[in-house]
Amino acid sequence: MQNFVLTVSCKSTRGVVAALSGYLAEQGCNIADSSQFDDLDTGKFFMRTSFISEERVGLAALEEGLKPIASRFEMETALHEQSERMKVLLMVSRFGHCLNDLLYRWKIGALPIDIVGVVSNHFDYQKVVVNHDIPFHCIKVTKENKPKAEAQLMDVVEQTGAELIVLARYMQVLSDALCKKMSGKIINIHHSFLPSFKGANP
Repeated sequence: MQNFVLTVSCKSTRGVVAALSGYLAEQGCNIADSSQFDDLDTGKFFMRTSFISEERVGLAALEEGLKPIASRFEMETALHEQSERMKVLLMVSRFGHCLNDLLYRWKIGALPIDIVGVVSNHFDYQKVVVNHDIPFHCIKVTKENKPKAEAQLMDVVEQTGAELIVLARYMQVLSDALCKKMSGKIINIHHSFLPSFKGANP
C-alpha cells in the first residue's frame, strides 16, 4: 500500500469534496486525513487530503484519473507520495531565532522537508547555515536594486527547485509582482509571545 497527499485549489462551489472523495473511493483509496478551507474574501476553496492506495493504484494512474475532475472544476492539483519531501528555501535577515528553530527541528528529523538553501540580505548567519551543509545565498536589497535582487532570488528558486519559500523573520517587504508569481508558495513565520512582543505597529 502507498500513501499519497493531494492538494487542491479552485473556485468555491458545491460538489468538489464529493467528486474527489468519490473518485478516491472508486480507485480503492482510503482517506486518512482531510482538511479544507473556504476563503470568503477571494471565493477560493482549498483542500489537502492524505490517503492510502489500498488497491496499489500508482501515482501516474491516479493523476490521469483526476484530470476530468480538475477540468470540470478548473482546479489546480498537486499529487505526491507522502514520503516525498518538499524542497524548501528559507529566508532570514538579522534575527535568527526562527531560522535556528527550523534548522534544529530539521536536524533532529521533526521537520520532514529538504532545505535546499538559505537566502539572506546579510552575512550574519552564513557560518551557521554552511555548518549545516546547506547552501547560503546573500542577496543585498536596497530600494534602488530591489527588482534585480528579486530576480536573483527567482534564479535561486529555479536552480534549487524550491517548492516553498519560508520567511523566517526576513525583514524585507516582497513586491506585489513576486508575491503574485509565487502565489501559494510563500509562508511567513514569526514567533511572537503576546502581549510582550507586539511589534512596531500592533
